Amino acid sequence: MSEILICPSMMCAKFGNLHDEVKELDEAGADVFHMDIMDGQFVPNFAMGIQDYEYIRSVTDKKMDAHLMIMNPGNYIDLFADLGANIIYIHPEADLHPTRTLAKIKDRGILAGIAINPGTSVESVKELLYLADVVMVMSVNPGFAGQKYLPFIDNKIHELVDLKANYQFKLSIDGAISEERIKTLSKVGVDAFILGTSALFGKDASYKELIQKYKSFK
Repeated sequence: MSEILICPSMMCAKFGNLHDEVKELDEAGADVFHMDIMDGQFVPNFAMGIQDYEYIRSVTDKKMDAHLMIMNPGNYIDLFADLGANIIYIHPEADLHPTRTLAKIKDRGILAGIAINPGTSVESVKELLYLADVVMVMSVNPGFAGQKYLPFIDNKIHELVDLKANYQFKLSIDGAISEERIKTLSKVGVDAFILGTSALFGKDASYKELIQKYKSFK
């Protein structure tokens, strides 16, 4: 993960032509297909079903994650492991035993991820960092696309960058990520960017033009 990793947020894709969307993103150099799984309880929205996951997995050999915005994520690790997830993110607030769940993810040979909400402090999840392969900072409140970036998140990013070396995790960021923020945050130490409508989907330029430009920033 020495170069910038670009992770398309697939809830923002054009589902009327999903096969071509996935193929174009794959050929454009996308690194990880980001899959938001929502249950309408942990977040006030539903998104990305099992069939969506199966279909995208059947179209690409690239890595896929599973961002589990759901209650009791530990009950669903085997399901998403069997679907072909390469990274599974959990929200510690949604799990009574997050250390057990992270260990279960790692036991399946999958990268274990922690998603940190805007209102969650780094200090409150610090003990979990020993088990985390990837830490994803949410720069918007989880559940909906198209929100505005919360600028106070920058302090949390700097705090986590300082902890990366000691805990041996990689750092990703999700939510309202613009081109300018990719430039700035990649130089600070963010490794991966989950991109939606702010920088990737619904633009005049092709996915290949955009992804290759963003990868050149580091």
